[in-house]
Amino acid sequence: MLDAFICRIGRFAAWLNALLVAVVLVQVVLRYGFHRGLVPLEELMWHLYATAFMLGLSYALVRDAHVRVDLLHGRWSPRRRATVEVLGILLLLLPFAATLFHQSLDWVASAYRLGESSENPTGLPYRWVIKAVIPIGFGLLLLAALSRLWRQLRVAMGRTV
Repeated sequence: MLDAFICRIGRFAAWLNALLVAVVLVQVVLRYGFHRGLVPLEELMWHLYATAFMLGLSYALVRDAHVRVDLLHGRWSPRRRATVEVLGILLLLLPFAATLFHQSLDWVASAYRLGESSENPTGLPYRWVIKAVIPIGFGLLLLAALSRLWRQLRVAMGRTV
């Protein structure tokens, strides 16, 4: 059920990439066709890319589409691969994601409290909205890591998934 929720969010994030392509296309036409690019569109491109990336992290983990070094991984038995993955999740992924989740909360709260906006006068307002994607993304990554940890623990102990 948790994996299905994360996959729905991942599919939403994939559609953000389609929107990103449309925004880039409009910006290119405005800039090179009419010699008039728009700062809000430029910033929106970065916001869409960052959001798709941050929300896509948890999707990649759930779908086992994340990057790993397969040099040894392909030669190991399923139990050994699962054991190494459990150790990686416990010792690397969970501490990293939890730290970034925790540290980003104050950053978002500060941006909201200050009413932070773009440094460019014609840029996008409400900078806290894009900053809020960081704890959301790492929160989802923590949930995905716990889900994957549970599945890999079962494999490492010789149980089927």
